[in-house]
Amino acid sequence: MSSPPVLIVVGDASEMMDTLYPYHRLIEAGYQPVVAAPERRTYQMVLHEVREGWTITKEWEGYRIDADVTFAEVDPDRYLGVFYSGGRAPEYLRDDPDLIRITRAFFAANKPILSVCHGVEIPARAGCVEGRRMATVAKCRFDLEVCGGVYVDAPSVVDGNLCSGRTYHDSGHYVRPWLELLDAARDAA
Repeated sequence: MSSPPVLIVVGDASEMMDTLYPYHRLIEAGYQPVVAAPERRTYQMVLHEVREGWTITKEWEGYRIDADVTFAEVDPDRYLGVFYSGGRAPEYLRDDPDLIRITRAFFAANKPILSVCHGVEIPARAGCVEGRRMATVAKCRFDLEVCGGVYVDAPSVVDGNLCSGRTYHDSGHYVRPWLELLDAARDAA
């Protein structure tokens, strides 16, 4: 039996820990992570944090990751679930029409979805967060609430098929519930 594919949305300046922890946990759990981005190429991830003495987020280059597919190539019906990573990438990706199409399809099909940190900017822009409870980094609270979502300051929030977390610091809390939703979806298929 082949490993069910799960989509991971990235771009340049995706947060490295936000991305790699779920990526490797998917493999560990028997899933095939498929990295999707605007183009098939290598993307530069970043370390994205507020350091002591700073009032804004600072970035350092991290590892790089290759995109397996473009947003335009993605047929959401082929994927069991989707993950929206954080960092600055979502701010630049959220207006991509194919990414909006993909996002709306995953929400409409009630497939397992995980969003962390700035990742919320993508489903918010796609009009998919109204009435949904979500955790995100505090600075994205406005993005969530202005689009009708409900901000929850917690390490992990599960609202139906939607799992979310604040930052990579909470990875140990929000990835497991998402994997459990993926397991249930795989077993039901």
